[in-house]
Amino acid sequence: MEPGSVENLSIVYRSRDFLVVNKHWDVRIDSKAWRETLSLQKQLRFCHQLDFSTSGALCVALNKAAAGSAYRCFKERRVTKAYLALLRGHIQESRVTISHAIGRNSTEGRAHTMCIEGSQGCENPKPSLTELVVLEHGLYAGDPVSKVLLKPLTGRTHQLRVHCSALGHPVVGDLTYGEASGREDRPFRMMLHAFYLRIPTDAECVEVCTPDPFLPSLDACWSPHTLLQSLDQLVQALRATPDPDPEDSGPRPGSPSALLPGPSRPPPPPTKPPETEAQRGHCLQWLSEWTLEPDS
Repeated sequence: MEPGSVENLSIVYRSRDFLVVNKHWDVRIDSKAWRETLSLQKQLRFCHQLDFSTSGALCVALNKAAAGSAYRCFKERRVTKAYLALLRGHIQESRVTISHAIGRNSTEGRAHTMCIEGSQGCENPKPSLTELVVLEHGLYAGDPVSKVLLKPLTGRTHQLRVHCSALGHPVVGDLTYGEASGREDRPFRMMLHAFYLRIPTDAECVEVCTPDPFLPSLDACWSPHTLLQSLDQLVQALRATPDPDPEDSGPRPGSPSALLPGPSRPPPPPTKPPETEAQRGHCLQWLSEWTLEPDS
């Protein structure tokens, strides 16, 4: 696969107010390190983030008003996201709800990682909820692997990677939360991709699906052999899920979920607490960096 460069930025959605780009797997969003010569910040300005090694949909606001409307959608938890991933092992259940609380790891040498409640050094764990649907079983470089769709219903740091690892099926190529060395020598990247994104702002609904990067035609190491769920059907379900009312303080978008059958729907996560003064100050400082543009 072609490495990322300033010139090969891929745009998958464009309007007067927003761009959505398909972030390359080996491009950082931003960096203060002198040795980092390429980042998305040097390609354009963005309004939310993906991990360095995660590819896929990343939304960019083109003016201050658009940035504010997108911020409100994230704050009110009205944004719907779904990711594709290759996970170690064959997951036997077709659908799984993962609900481990996630906190910061205070263990020496792991200060920049997260962990699940009950593990050693886990500080201030917060409720976290992820839905997982198995798409395919197959082999990656000869090892059993499951291709899945992941839908985070909360937004904790490294949530999907931590939840998959806690399930016993870490993301292929995840050197932080993956298995011991020796199992991660073949992947050229971490196999996690931001596949679907919907941001229902007042002016427009930004909705995109990025191309699936986990195909045998793109990576000869990946060899699927059993189809369990059609990705196209899940996309239709995601698109058909109504957006919640901005005033609604109830469940996250998509809950009751279109991805889970009725009898096994999980309870909604706790209501997000009101915005603090510190959070509001951070938002205002962020918005102040945008230059107001004339209406023309």
